[in-house]
Amino acid sequence: MKTSARTSISALTLCTTIMMGSPLAFAHDAADPHAQHHRMMMLEGTTRSTADYTPPPVSLLRQDGTLVSLPDELNDGRAVVLNFIFTTCTAICPVTSKVFSQLQSKLGSYRNKVHLVSISIDPEHDTPEVLREYAKKFGAGEGWQFYTGTQAASIAAQRAFNVYRGDKMDHAPVTLLRLSPDKPWIRIDGFATADDLLHEFDAMVAAK
Repeated sequence: MKTSARTSISALTLCTTIMMGSPLAFAHDAADPHAQHHRMMMLEGTTRSTADYTPPPVSLLRQDGTLVSLPDELNDGRAVVLNFIFTTCTAICPVTSKVFSQLQSKLGSYRNKVHLVSISIDPEHDTPEVLREYAKKFGAGEGWQFYTGTQAASIAAQRAFNVYRGDKMDHAPVTLLRLSPDKPWIRIDGFATADDLLHEFDAMVAAK
C-alpha cells in the first residue's frame, strides 16, 4: 500500500536549480546529454510516499572491504536512511551526499542510532578504495557507510527499492527512511534537505 503527497520545492533544490541553470552549466549540455534531464528533475520538487520494501538476500562490500549481508546491515537495530549513488556522478549524487553529510552533523546525540547507507549503482568502478575516498570527501562519520559489490547484487538492491532505471545516467534522487524493521519505509523522490529528513524522523518517532 502506497500513499503520496506533493511538497513544495526545497531551499536546497532551488539553490541547486539556480546552480545548474548557470551559463557554465548550460555550456556543458553538449558534452552531457543528461544535463537537461537532471535540471528538469530538480525543478519538480519532492514526492513523499510510504511502501513496504524487502531488502534482497544479497552480499555487498562495505568501503572497509568487509563482505556483508544487506538485510543484516539494514536490520542492525538502528534507524536507516538509504540512498543510491555513484562516485563519478556530477549532478545528483554530490547534492544528495552533501545532504547526508549535513544530516549526520544535525543528528547530534542520536547520531549513533541512525545508519546512513549509500549503495553504489556503478559497482564496477566504485571499489571499496574508491568509496573510501568518496566518503572522506563528504566527511562521512562512522555511522555513514558505503557499499559496492557485484553488478547483479547492486541491481537486485536497486530493484528491491524500485530505483533501478537500467542506466546509471538516468537515475533519479531518491531517499528512503525507516525507523525499524517492523515499520514501513518512507520514500522521498526528489531533493530532500537534511531538515526535511530530520522532520521525517521526528514524525516517525512521534507515531511509534
